[in-house]
Amino acid sequence: MRSTNEQATAFKRLHTPGNPLWLANVHNEEAARIVAAKPRSKALATASFSIALANQTEDSKLSLETQLAAIAPIAAVAREYKKHLTVDLQDGYGDRLGEAVGKIIELGAVGINIEDSDQATGAMIPEVIAVERIRRVLAAATEAGVPDFVVNARSDIYLREGDLEAAIRRGKGYLDAGATVVYILGYKAGPLSRGDVEKIVKALGGRVNLAMRLPRPGQKAPTLHREDLADLGVARVSIGPQLFHVPPEEVPAAVAYVLGE
Repeated sequence: MRSTNEQATAFKRLHTPGNPLWLANVHNEEAARIVAAKPRSKALATASFSIALANQTEDSKLSLETQLAAIAPIAAVAREYKKHLTVDLQDGYGDRLGEAVGKIIELGAVGINIEDSDQATGAMIPEVIAVERIRRVLAAATEAGVPDFVVNARSDIYLREGDLEAAIRRGKGYLDAGATVVYILGYKAGPLSRGDVEKIVKALGGRVNLAMRLPRPGQKAPTLHREDLADLGVARVSIGPQLFHVPPEEVPAAVAYVLGE
């Protein structure tokens, strides 16, 4: 078995603009096994929103302890199938950020998703503090022996306030602080258009995570389809909590769609 940092280094290399890492986010062991067994699966990624739902709670009320308990069997699947593991750590659990990073590394995680809005209130975390938190994550990971830990820094200001320029500015700060990629959501303010994505990709040098919507019967077609995303030059694509809402019998097909099988 490679060391955790060797795994982190290999995971980081999978984030290639124009040849993105495709992630079908999971919420329990069953979903993790379906994803891990797919030939094109490179990594397991969790989604805190769906982990909360699977544990009869809300995302804003999901404790670190419940998160860790839910991640443990997913981490076991990652080890069994020799897949990288990245964890959605929400807003980082405040003063427990360093502790949280250390504990998920103990479980085998080589990366996290961390957002820049307060989980409880929805308020944006001040930019200077949000940048410093990226450094804190990497300092805690380095202390745990994983200096190449992968940070997917989610910028929520476009989601909450419709300010794309601020999201890009924050994203640049997060990359400068050591994040591997930046994740900008756009659902509340409206879906990101092709022009928006092109602007984000250019400004951030392709070091971008995009959300992909699964095609679902009776729902409006996605603005950007799977085949569009690599062409736009992003480095990572994920689906958040969507698998939780897919009927069990349709999950394998949904995962295959995400992974391009």
